[in-house]
Amino acid sequence: MATQSEIETLYDWVHPFHLLRTGDYPDFSCAFFNGDFSQTLIEAQKAKHQWVLDGIGFRPPGRILDVGSGWGPMLDAVEKRGGRSIGLTLSSAQTEYCAAKGLTVILQDWKTMNPSALGVFNGVVSIGAFEHFCSMDEYIKGAQDRIYRDFFAFCAQVLPAGGRLFLQTMTWGREVPEPGRLDVNAPQGSPERILARLIKFFPGSWLPTGRDQITAATGDHFHLLSSNNGRLDYIETLSRWGRSNANLLISSRLPKALWAASRLFPRFCVERDFRTQIESLRRNDQQVCFLKRIMDHERLFFERK
Repeated sequence: MATQSEIETLYDWVHPFHLLRTGDYPDFSCAFFNGDFSQTLIEAQKAKHQWVLDGIGFRPPGRILDVGSGWGPMLDAVEKRGGRSIGLTLSSAQTEYCAAKGLTVILQDWKTMNPSALGVFNGVVSIGAFEHFCSMDEYIKGAQDRIYRDFFAFCAQVLPAGGRLFLQTMTWGREVPEPGRLDVNAPQGSPERILARLIKFFPGSWLPTGRDQITAATGDHFHLLSSNNGRLDYIETLSRWGRSNANLLISSRLPKALWAASRLFPRFCVERDFRTQIESLRRNDQQVCFLKRIMDHERLFFERK
């Protein structure tokens, strides 16, 4: 799994820019357009929150756990609907942001969390975090399936029978890449070169092969209620994020954006991996992976047996 240091290598430097371009409680995951691209990005993200809460059968004052809670958009949605929420994250910047907003977030990995200390929840959500649960090294060592089984066992321990889990994750597309072939010096435009950069953008992370691997890992704990492919929605979400970068140039936001960028300049000069992260962003590698079906996307509802 990506370590706290690896998570912060991305999310903590992205933090000020994503807030400035997107606004309060920003999502850093695929929105739910569901074919209606006339929605604004904010509307589609809010639609996702409501769709997820409805899908897990949320009723106030239900108690919801968000594993990989980011900047708290789902936590905020739960609280606004009269529920209680707790989030887990490995980003210090996200933890501090959520605390300032009055949200309850614990800076800890689910793997080291004692389920008994958390208590029982009416539902569990995990949106865009599953991608970070297995590293490339763990995949090479054959640990991926065990890690996923451990995650579902953890969720089962905090849910009653009939309790529901929502999982949203990127997956590999038409084929699983070979780690040894990923190379930033591979031919330009090749999957091997694109993914070599993207692995640096999301350090410590390796994707599941697809829905079948995920559902198989639930074991005796859950059964699948429904699934929804989000590839097209993610392509649109990434396009909207690209256009929202113009918000950084708004006069009221530009000084903060420039200040945040200036603080990153020394890192850009000395860290090759950070320069690769920037290049990956500049080349829209994540969107290219969805367009070329190198990667796919799944949204899954499960119910505790």
